[in-house]
Amino acid sequence: MARPGGRSARVQEAVHAAVRDLLGEVGRDALTVPLVAARAGVTPSTVYRRWGDLRELLSDVAVERLRPDADPADLGGLRADLEAWAEQFLDEMASPAGRAYIRDVLLGDPDGENAGRCSAYAAQQIGVVLERAARRGEPAPGVETVIDRLVAPVMYRVLFRPGRLDAAYAHGLVAHALAGR
Repeated sequence: MARPGGRSARVQEAVHAAVRDLLGEVGRDALTVPLVAARAGVTPSTVYRRWGDLRELLSDVAVERLRPDADPADLGGLRADLEAWAEQFLDEMASPAGRAYIRDVLLGDPDGENAGRCSAYAAQQIGVVLERAARRGEPAPGVETVIDRLVAPVMYRVLFRPGRLDAAYAHGLVAHALAGR
């Protein structure tokens, strides 16, 4: 079992940083485990033992890149907060980098653990927005309702029907998520 700090954390950070740097320098097609290991200052066997293969490593790096840096903006009301979050989420997921991260998460995730972590990030962010609304006394749907009515359609569109991905689309999904609270 990996410790949350110490050498394990240093190895993970060095390997993740090597992947991010090398993707920018040599591109995805030229990326190899030995190249990543050399840049990170570890042996290839360390990378294989911890991540299994390049796809699983890319998936792990993508999950970390998709983790939000901060809580959603507090604009003073549920609709405004959720619209701002939805616009940002849509922009990030629909961007070329976001699409690549989604692809990496899914391709290197045979057991669904990394996809589950990404889903948990979205649920946590939505939970923050909904908790603020509750403290203000605003009626709000549950987290799963927002996931089903906002996040799921965004992800479907990003992956399979990339047209119509704009603020108006995000706002329409928010209206649907808030309907019948």
